Amino acid sequence: MFTSLKRIFKFGWQNFFREKEAIFPTIFVLLITIFLISIIFLFKEGGSFLINLLKERADIAVYFKEDVGEEEILKAKDLLLKLPEVKEVEYISKEKAMEKFLQRYGHNPSYMEALEMVGQNPFLAALKIKAFEASQYEVIQKFLEMHEINNFIDHLSYPQSKTLIERIFSFSSLVKKVGFFLAIFFILVSSLVTFNTIRLAILNSRAEIEIQRMVGASNWFIQGPFLVQGMIFGTIAFLIAFLSFTAFCWFLGPKLQFYLAGLNIYDIFLENFWNFFSLQFFSGIFLAVFSSFVAVRKYLKI
Repeated sequence: MFTSLKRIFKFGWQNFFREKEAIFPTIFVLLITIFLISIIFLFKEGGSFLINLLKERADIAVYFKEDVGEEEILKAKDLLLKLPEVKEVEYISKEKAMEKFLQRYGHNPSYMEALEMVGQNPFLAALKIKAFEASQYEVIQKFLEMHEINNFIDHLSYPQSKTLIERIFSFSSLVKKVGFFLAIFFILVSSLVTFNTIRLAILNSRAEIEIQRMVGASNWFIQGPFLVQGMIFGTIAFLIAFLSFTAFCWFLGPKLQFYLAGLNIYDIFLENFWNFFSLQFFSGIFLAVFSSFVAVRKYLKI
């Protein structure tokens, strides 16, 4: 048994080096596929972080009339919190609104000059409402319009922010769909390239295969070298992909952090190190070996 395995691996290496012209394109396509599958996984993890961040920032504001007291506004807040669609309600007083404005635009002379011309606090007290889903904001708006609270409301921000909110919540679905179709596409391409490479190896070894059959070699002994050849392709592609992906995350992580709202892709890589390792290893080996297995079964008729 050990001798047979040794010979299978020996013949597998021989087949690998025999197809010199096919080594680079096969490994390259497998490498690209593994790398892109990893990018999709990374994008999924990073996208979840950014989507949650955007969802946290998605809200509608209810601005109350100038003469409405804080007591009435807090009553409205308690009432809104009882709605099943409402996740969170934040009360922002006129003073707090002014404070936020100064923190954001205090360094801008134009804004400060305009504020000075007004001569008083121009901001209205407001409630910022967060819902669980994008569709629920419209339900909340209708509730406010039909309830007696509407008598105290100056205006709502929802009509202006509706499109933005819907885009934020639909972005999550888009990420998943695009990632899924990209992964399927490159898996099919890499499988096809590996399949044809093994097919070429089989055609080049027809004489040897016929001799093996004549001397009574088992189907496993005939198939084995080609599966080993596929395994070698997958292993080399995995090693290159893993090292390249690690360098990619390490190099770009700090550089993209500013543009990704503090998200460092290298931190995501480290937190999911074994997930990335397993994903790349098994996807590389599986794609190569499975494609080899199909080619062997199809062209050797066993």
